[in-house]
Amino acid sequence: MLRLLERCVATVEQRMFLVAPRGVEVPAPFRNATADPTLREALVRQIQRLRGSVYLEDGAIRHDQLTRDGRHCTPEDPRSWHMLFLNAQNRISSVIWFLQHEGNVSIDDLRIRNCALVKAPEWRERTIGAVQSELARAQQQGVKCGEVGGWAVAPESRCTTDGLMLVLGTFGLANLLGGTFVLTMATARHCSSQILRRLGGSPLERDGSVIPPYFDPEYDCTMELLRFDARRPNPKYSSLVERLQDKLSQVQVIATAIAPAPLTVDSYDFPAVPALQPVVGF
Repeated sequence: MLRLLERCVATVEQRMFLVAPRGVEVPAPFRNATADPTLREALVRQIQRLRGSVYLEDGAIRHDQLTRDGRHCTPEDPRSWHMLFLNAQNRISSVIWFLQHEGNVSIDDLRIRNCALVKAPEWRERTIGAVQSELARAQQQGVKCGEVGGWAVAPESRCTTDGLMLVLGTFGLANLLGGTFVLTMATARHCSSQILRRLGGSPLERDGSVIPPYFDPEYDCTMELLRFDARRPNPKYSSLVERLQDKLSQVQVIATAIAPAPLTVDSYDFPAVPALQPVVGF
């Protein structure tokens, strides 16, 4: 599997695209960015349409939770980085989003606030305490907190490495953005939570007690609250993440704006210096 993933990383820029958050200037580490707000919105709509069809088929959502044109929209979509793969027909075949929060955040700022365990009286206090512990640890280490979600892979792509590559890409993307503690509500459907665990994820804990898997009636499946430090993936995959991180800096990024290039001496256009006049009588 590792050799197969290595081959995929070698050519990842041919099939992978990144969509930057709305209104965010793409930072310097990304060397292949295009400012095109219209294309960005069109890609997000296609991403939402893929999610809608996949989630509906899986039974994770109802038809009335989609827009009239079949899109699955979330509040995180405008603020997130979207990572996607194209298939041989140049259609979006797999997607995931990564949301990096700025500044100090609380559970009220996170998608996890809607977790079924937070709403359950017997688990609410322990779950909130576990999340707050992770947020405090991120603050102590001077790193940001992020969330990952919207993971969807078209049926014809589920026997490929695309799904695994998207998660590995999340590690690399988070590191390019400065390193992040990532929290997620991971579904057991299609072994999603198992894959995250394999790559370096682990369950949240409170006072040495693990927050267990739970059934979420909203998504009609078993879920897990997982966390991972993007800077420290499973050592088995660390070199792969490093290579993918380098590749991500070259992947095409579609955004609404691009940060100006840093000013250097070579790029600065110095004003013309007037000719010195001789000093008479010195």
